[in-house]
Amino acid sequence: MNIDYGEKIPNNVELAGDKVLQRALEHWQPGFLGWWREMGPDGSAGFDVYLRTAVSVDPKGWAQFGYVKMPDYRWGIFLNPQHEARRIHFGDHLGEAAWQEVPGEHRANLRRIIVTQGDTEPASVEQQRHLGLTAPSLYDLRNLFQVNVEEGRHLWAMVYLLHRYFGRDGREEAEALLERRSGDRDNPRILGAFNERTPDWLAFFMFTYFTDRDGKFQLCALAESGFDPLARTTRFMLTEEAHHMFVGESGVARVLQRSCEVMNQLRTDDPARVRAAGAIDLATIQRYLNFHFSVTIDLFGADQSSNAAIFYSSGLKGRFEEEKRSDDHVLKGQSYGVLEVRGDRLVEKPVPMLNALNEVLRDDYIKDSIGGVERWNRVIEKAGIPFRLKVPHKAFHRRIGTLSGVRVAPDGRIVSEAEWQAGERDWLPTEADRAFVASLMGRVVEPGRFAGWIAPPASGINRQPLDFEYVRFG
Repeated sequence: MNIDYGEKIPNNVELAGDKVLQRALEHWQPGFLGWWREMGPDGSAGFDVYLRTAVSVDPKGWAQFGYVKMPDYRWGIFLNPQHEARRIHFGDHLGEAAWQEVPGEHRANLRRIIVTQGDTEPASVEQQRHLGLTAPSLYDLRNLFQVNVEEGRHLWAMVYLLHRYFGRDGREEAEALLERRSGDRDNPRILGAFNERTPDWLAFFMFTYFTDRDGKFQLCALAESGFDPLARTTRFMLTEEAHHMFVGESGVARVLQRSCEVMNQLRTDDPARVRAAGAIDLATIQRYLNFHFSVTIDLFGADQSSNAAIFYSSGLKGRFEEEKRSDDHVLKGQSYGVLEVRGDRLVEKPVPMLNALNEVLRDDYIKDSIGGVERWNRVIEKAGIPFRLKVPHKAFHRRIGTLSGVRVAPDGRIVSEAEWQAGERDWLPTEADRAFVASLMGRVVEPGRFAGWIAPPASGINRQPLDFEYVRFG
């Protein structure tokens, strides 16, 4: 399925054959471009950026690279190919043909799912809009901009579904996606993590590792949906999402590599001396990890949720890798363990699995996240430094569900308010930590040069050399 770039809105959904829908989306397009000018990457409109652009949904060759001014980027609508024989493989509709139109009884819930996913896409662009002013290299600046334009395209993906399948309500929701603002007191984004600040590049790398990984798991669950256009849309979004997580994982690894180099050069593990040498101490990196991990796992929602049960039983949202699971894919009568507080301990209690599906997805996410943290630890081990990063307990620093407000240390101990106050500065980034990291930030624009707090990558983008001019400032 090649993409038609002859259209005002690039697409592979035969948009020209539906003039009403085409006009509606072309009416929305100027608002999107206005939002990009206002809330997209600060001061970047005139830059020529070496970006990849989707030209097909064929996984063997879906993108091409070239210089683009971001306001001219060809955002469009791309769905994976339709398979006529596709069946719903979970919930009460197990075995039925996948839906090509929205079933009336599921209309409100599907709209809610699509709006919530769609709202995360512009939110992350807004959170990151000032980072280009302090990029540690042209390589990193280009990666930031690639993430930004693809989050913009993911917004288009959700807006297409709203316009195509939800009529006037969908059009109104699409407008509202351009009106909310990350962190705005009066009209914030829907999910809490997307109203947090991303003030520096260590925060950006943590965000793209942890929070974009949440995006991967949410998209994988939606790719199982019985509503086939949503499944096809999210499957292609996952193709683009992989690079975003690469940016995060490799970015943190490069920060660790540089920090370890400085520690070995100075023969010290004293955070003050490491900071004085212009690197980020490992304890601060751990505190950033704790914050971003804990904020992200809240995105999965309450540990027990009737909505999660309804979405699954209705065939709207499956589990991660649903088809690979060996159970009955209906789950009635099955149980799953969730945490609760009993006295001064956290204990696991069995609850109906349908009500615990948020927790199932969260636990799948945690297992996946730990794998990347272990890869970071190999960077530290290779440098011969006796320090290990750890993912905190999933009850740590929670703001949603039954664990909200429970004071839990990173090792899973329930602690008193006094113990929390005494330990918080060792567990979460302090204002002093953030101020120090911010003091290191400064744009490096010479090709092949990197800021002193981060190591160069192992290789360039699309086999380009590290001193390639990834961004031309004009």
